[in-house]
Amino acid sequence: MKLQQLLSYTRRAIDDYGMIEEGDRIAVGISGGKDSLTMLYAMANLRRFYPKSFEIEAISIDLGFGDMDFSKVEALCKELDVNFTVVPTQIFPIVFNERKESNPCSLCAKMRKGAFNDICKQLNCNKVAYAHHKDDLIETLLMSLLFEGRLGSFSPITYLDRTELTVIRPLMYVNEKDVIGFKNAYNLPVIKSPCPADGYTKRQYAKDLVKQLNHENPGVKERMFHAIVTGNFEDWPKLVR
Repeated sequence: MKLQQLLSYTRRAIDDYGMIEEGDRIAVGISGGKDSLTMLYAMANLRRFYPKSFEIEAISIDLGFGDMDFSKVEALCKELDVNFTVVPTQIFPIVFNERKESNPCSLCAKMRKGAFNDICKQLNCNKVAYAHHKDDLIETLLMSLLFEGRLGSFSPITYLDRTELTVIRPLMYVNEKDVIGFKNAYNLPVIKSPCPADGYTKRQYAKDLVKQLNHENPGVKERMFHAIVTGNFEDWPKLVR
């Protein structure tokens, strides 16, 4: 996928759900993975010509693994003219060594979001951009059905009362395979996750199941995504255009 196509998908999502307003300061969460780096690239380039002026801040939460090198991400941010902040934490030692959590992903995510939201407020950001793409939304729908007994997925835009931050998901129309293609085409500096739980989660199970379903029933992924955007979920915003 080329940059022009990425920007087209991103702008369509932003316009469809009114994700950006004039004067927004948007925090872009950078995990170091392909999704967040692709979103950084999209938001930095969209900023140059989008009719509503906005600023972005790139933020990475260092979980305390001890060997996370963000230097190449920092170099990319300089290239894109984006301020980059790394927040050091001890989340990994607390979750895995001290607490020895049997379900580490839940606590880790909660602590990571807490640290992220805190720095967002310090940097005077009013919005947060998460890099969830189309496949993430589909997998979340399946996880909600299988493990929670309800129908739901990530919303394009969500206001968080406790933090007074608004979460947006500009990559919601982008397929994961296109993110992979963009990462390869633009040689994005992906940082491999050292997390021992990586790849062994319920999300990975849902990802594999969606892949199998789509292989056996071609087009099922697109039909599932259509069901999400037309499903009238309680927290789902209406189309702006």
